[in-house]
Parts: sequence; structure tokens; C-alpha cells
Amino acid sequence: MIKAKFNSQKNLITGFTLSGHADSGEYGHDIVCAAVSVLSISTVNGLSQVAGIKPMVDQDEKNGGYLAVTIKDIDLDNIRVQALLLCFKNGISDIAKQYDQYIKVQ
Repeated sequence: MIKAKFNSQKNLITGFTLSGHADSGEYGHDIVCAAVSVLSISTVNGLSQVAGIKPMVDQDEKNGGYLAVTIKDIDLDNIRVQALLLCFKNGISDIAKQYDQYIKVQ
């Protein structure tokens, strides 16, 4: 199961952590994993390319199943940063509603 945790302070999203595996299908055919991967990669790329910031990213490149993204305090008030993070949170929450046996949002 994928666990998505969002961190916030003063109504601003400060980052998120994804851990675990969906295991909703065979390797290469796991649509929940694919959806979460696309959303998370697009969000990290958007933070860099659209919002112009460099988020702190920690991931398990060898085994997969772990991604932590943290936004520096100086970048938290950036409207683009918050828009991207809120869109990501909404997207992950929508997936969790439809596939609650494979992903939980905390």
C-alpha cells in the first residue's frame, strides 16, 4: 500500500512523503503506481521548472517506494509552489478515493 503524508504549517503545504508500493497489478501494469508516479514526478518538475525553486528531494532510487519532498521556508509563500502542491494533494486524494485498498492519504 502507498501511504501519502502531507506536511503543513500555517495553512501552507510544506512538503509530502510517499512510501510503499500499490501492488494493484503486475509490474508494468500497476495503474495506481503509474498514476502516483506521474503526479509526483510532474509536481517535482513543476516546482523546479514552473515555480523556479529547488525543493529538497529524498528518494530510494534503488528499490523505489519512497519519495520525500520538502519546501524551504523561504519558498512557502510562493503562489505557484502552493498551487502545484495543492493540485498534487487533490490528485492523490482523488486516486485514494477510487483505489482506497492501494493508497491512503494521511
